[in-house]
Amino acid sequence: MRTIDRKKTAATVFERLQARYPSPQPALVHEGAWELLVATVLAAQCTDARVNIVTPEFFRRWPGPAELARAEQPEIEAVIHSTGFFRNKAKNLLAAARRVTETFQGQVPRTMAELTTLPGVARKTANIVLSNAFGVHEGIAVDTHVTRLAFRLGLTGSDNPVVIEKDLMPLFPQEGWGDINHYLVLLGREICQARTPRCGQCPLADVCPRKGVRQ
Repeated sequence: MRTIDRKKTAATVFERLQARYPSPQPALVHEGAWELLVATVLAAQCTDARVNIVTPEFFRRWPGPAELARAEQPEIEAVIHSTGFFRNKAKNLLAAARRVTETFQGQVPRTMAELTTLPGVARKTANIVLSNAFGVHEGIAVDTHVTRLAFRLGLTGSDNPVVIEKDLMPLFPQEGWGDINHYLVLLGREICQARTPRCGQCPLADVCPRKGVRQ
């Protein structure tokens, strides 16, 4: 396996994927920061497609944090049941709605420190909300696609999301931290899939060391 220059590889990755995906957007259908937060929490261990089926009814019943804060947990569980882990998700969303309503005057906070005080919101969810809802780039959201591709590309040697984020942040311009998440997710879904990556069709094939990929 060849040694790579991570900074140089990262620059190539960003340039080529920016050209391939010129207008990246979250796959989760949402309007505003609160809806994105809810959808991202629901997307844990669940497909975005399934979340997009569930959220219209969710937001019809509870349009914002104030309405959700008055709900009963069993009601929420019934609506989000198909997303999996529904009891824990319902518990966290209810608690998050109450905290947003009572502590943040009904507005989703705009800093990492404040967002991560909300139940069910860790760095990944906070990064997604900050970047896509507010244009604030405090870090890089590391999900399963980013974890897989960052390792295969040789941009990290870790499978720990916290370590991966720290490895990736110096490699990309801060204003592009939100976009690199989108780029890697999109490429992961289209080409660099978990079980059968289509390396022969990948725009990064010539710079990718294919770490962990059976040759």
